[in-house]
Amino acid sequence: MSDRAALAALSAHFTPDQVAADLARYPPVEVWQQRVRLDNTGRLAQHRPEHELSNAQLSCRFLIPSDAQWPAALADLGPACPLGLWVRGYDRLPELTASTVVVTGNRMVSTEVTDRAKAFAGAVAEAGHTVAATLAYGVDATAHEAAELISGRTLAVLPRGLDKAYPHTYAPLLNSITENGGAAVSLYRPGTETSGATLKASAVLLAALSRMVILIEALDHTEALRTAEAAIALKRTLLAVPSDSGIRSEGNARLLAEHQALPCPDPARALELL
Repeated sequence: MSDRAALAALSAHFTPDQVAADLARYPPVEVWQQRVRLDNTGRLAQHRPEHELSNAQLSCRFLIPSDAQWPAALADLGPACPLGLWVRGYDRLPELTASTVVVTGNRMVSTEVTDRAKAFAGAVAEAGHTVAATLAYGVDATAHEAAELISGRTLAVLPRGLDKAYPHTYAPLLNSITENGGAAVSLYRPGTETSGATLKASAVLLAALSRMVILIEALDHTEALRTAEAAIALKRTLLAVPSDSGIRSEGNARLLAEHQALPCPDPARALELL
């Protein structure tokens, strides 16, 4: 069994912090074998690491920390650093993530907010930075589309397997991103569906891969806010666009009032800070 297959198997069944201590002492193959022996359910024994990896890599590749293409920024996550990343698209991930700017926000948005997301993402892409988002409805998909419109680089961080897009109507956008100089990454093997746990972990991954997070408009207690809070914890630059849209932008308002985000009224200010 290869280390890559062992890490893919471990990542399918455990979070990084659950095995970090063991991986610091033993090779991945040995850690997997230890876990199989300790599993009284027999569930792990049924998993065939090499076979599972081979099948999964028909649709995307599994990158591990020892690979030259591993993004160095993920070291900031410490024991929570991913055991591996599933990747589709551009194979120079360190280059793509060297100057990544997240543009994120609400799923249900007004025309005004859509225009604002387009303006920020377009300006960031035109300045040569990678626009990152989650391929979700609203601000995030708009950010990807705005970057693509000017042939800019964009990175999609998905809270599910990369074999399918969700919503399904964004399958063409996902394919366009991965076929035209961008990439899609996920912590989860093909076939994995979105859940509360995958959304939370992916928000942290998105922030970790970024240099800056721009919050266009966000309700409190949303996925966009999770990304913002992860950015704060990881000491990434966090910008929030001031808005008078009331409850729709309560997340922005709170972060600005608490001085956890810098006010950013227009794209020029974001570029200045970059």
